[in-house]
Amino acid sequence: MTEHARTAEEKRDLLKAQTAKDRDEIEAAQVRNKETSEGLQVADARLKVLKDQLIQLRPSLPPRLSAALELAYRSLAATDLGPSDRMQATMTVLNRCVQFNRTVTCDDEVLSIEGEPGPRSFEVIYWGLSHGYALDRTAKRVWLGSPEPKGWQWEPHPEAAPRVIELIAVYKDKAEPEFIPVPARLAHSSTQANNQ
Repeated sequence: MTEHARTAEEKRDLLKAQTAKDRDEIEAAQVRNKETSEGLQVADARLKVLKDQLIQLRPSLPPRLSAALELAYRSLAATDLGPSDRMQATMTVLNRCVQFNRTVTCDDEVLSIEGEPGPRSFEVIYWGLSHGYALDRTAKRVWLGSPEPKGWQWEPHPEAAPRVIELIAVYKDKAEPEFIPVPARLAHSSTQANNQ
């Protein structure tokens, strides 16, 4: 029996030696999985904070951009959204905001402006995320739009109508390019400044 026991022990020792590398690899993989899992949990927590900040930002976005991001914002608001889908929706919002902020856009847009009777169509030109002008060409009236603490706000500026009409004409290549001073607001200040 001792010979049989010794043979069994030798086989066991040989098997342990042969599987030691595999066990080390498995342990290393388990450590990596744990670290990755912890990293994903930290990233997901940060992503949730960013998601909440983006949702709070939405009322301050230009109306055209906010409407264009409706689907992404609906996804962000979903409570059952997984980390990868949350990341995709978050990146969609961030990328579209960066893209919008780098351009001047001009088109017709239906807006609800405080003090005006219901939603109406205006010619609107946006200077990125900073401000925009809504023009009622028929009535020759203009509103300056900008992000305010309580969201995107439109403020009447009837004196700017001729300049905004000219600005839109330049944008649409219907007039020669030139500097056109139009009203603007700097950093949520209530004082007006002229801006090219």
